[in-house]
Amino acid sequence: MTPRRVCAAVALMAVVVHLGALANGYALDDIPIIVRNSIIQDPAGFWRAFVLPYWPSFGGNALRPLAVASYWADARIDGAPWLHGINLLWHAGATVAVTVLARRWAGSLDAALAAGLLFAVHPVHVEAIANIVGRAELMATLFACLAVYAALVRQSAGWSAAALVGGLLCKETAAVVPGLVVWAWVIGIRRPSRRTATAFVATWVVVGIGYALMRWAVLHPYGRFISIAPVFQGENAITIRLTAVAALADVLRLLVFPLHLRADYSPMERTAVHSPLDPRFVLGLACLALWAWLVVLAWRRRRPAELLGLGWIAIAFLPVANVLFPVGILVAERTLYLPSVGLVIAAGTALCRLPRRRWGPILGVLVLAGAVRSAVRVPVWRSDERLALSILEDAPDSYMGPVQAADHVERRGELRKALSYLHSAISLFQGDPRPFYAAADLAHSLGQPALADSMFRRAEALCERCTSYYE
Repeated sequence: MTPRRVCAAVALMAVVVHLGALANGYALDDIPIIVRNSIIQDPAGFWRAFVLPYWPSFGGNALRPLAVASYWADARIDGAPWLHGINLLWHAGATVAVTVLARRWAGSLDAALAAGLLFAVHPVHVEAIANIVGRAELMATLFACLAVYAALVRQSAGWSAAALVGGLLCKETAAVVPGLVVWAWVIGIRRPSRRTATAFVATWVVVGIGYALMRWAVLHPYGRFISIAPVFQGENAITIRLTAVAALADVLRLLVFPLHLRADYSPMERTAVHSPLDPRFVLGLACLALWAWLVVLAWRRRRPAELLGLGWIAIAFLPVANVLFPVGILVAERTLYLPSVGLVIAAGTALCRLPRRRWGPILGVLVLAGAVRSAVRVPVWRSDERLALSILEDAPDSYMGPVQAADHVERRGELRKALSYLHSAISLFQGDPRPFYAAADLAHSLGQPALADSMFRRAEALCERCTSYYE
């Protein structure tokens, strides 16, 4: 096969496997970000996307204007099917970019084909592809790959910086691009001259300062907003890091054996780890040790493609790992979209070192299994109702399942059933004020003032002056 045919094949695979997404509607974060977002409805919303926070209801600390602007543009053309179709094209584009990078670094068209096919069908990508607002992950990853390509292959600081800016305007995780490029230089891939390296560093500094100023200008009114995963509420820094390390077991499982997928990893499905002797921490530490051993092995055997891929996994995952700082989630499958680029490059290259008669069948089995699992998973994101039911089934100990179910049935006018779901959520986890505020609102609507006051007081005890939750 020629390089163009390989790119066409992996792009086609990326689209065909996820075609079921065209039947999906709006689910989960699609509702506030697209359906109820005044920016999307405003004829001048394209420009407003660049001066308002990502979350329209309470601001928060996220700024993703290019992603929001793309939703606005698509909404001018059609509804959910069109938006999902554009997601498929972004995924196909990212898949082609990964394929090109693999070919450059592995020096083999077979390795490029293997990496592209594995990326196209990886089941952990479904959340980013089948949920419309997952597009931020797809766009940021494509721009990150282009930025790395421009830096390492073209050695163009200008084009790399332009792609980096595009990625940052889609999602903050694109900030890892300088780390990915420097890692490649460290292991000897297209190491530049001192003058060229200085030019890259200078562009990164300029882009970083500009991006920081833009974030400050838009988000400084919401400076007191803190985004932290519910599992970390009230926990100290050590507990947060112990829990983050324990979560690496989930990360490894999702990257290597993504059979069981779920849309939520909230308490009590996942709880805090308070001791280094906790078996969950030990297991997570073992996963980290396995990664370190593979890095050392690739270094000793002088396998730059595998080494780059392994480093890419860690660098790309670091911003959402809760190690440097806590973030709003403990584990989310969509956040593994960018780290998985490193996985498929390393795995595809290593696989093609086997004799052809062996790697071909192995690749075929992996691609078939991934394609089937992904295709089966896609309809879970068809609607809020389907998603709520999946959380209740896949993560029965998570309090967010009943919360999602409550929101859905409330919109259907079933207030008593919604309140029942919220009672179930509160019985599972009492560390999040949102179910209490929602229950207080429902109780008030149902003519139960005593219950409403009780729920409101319990919410206020968790979150003083949380006006974003209760109005």
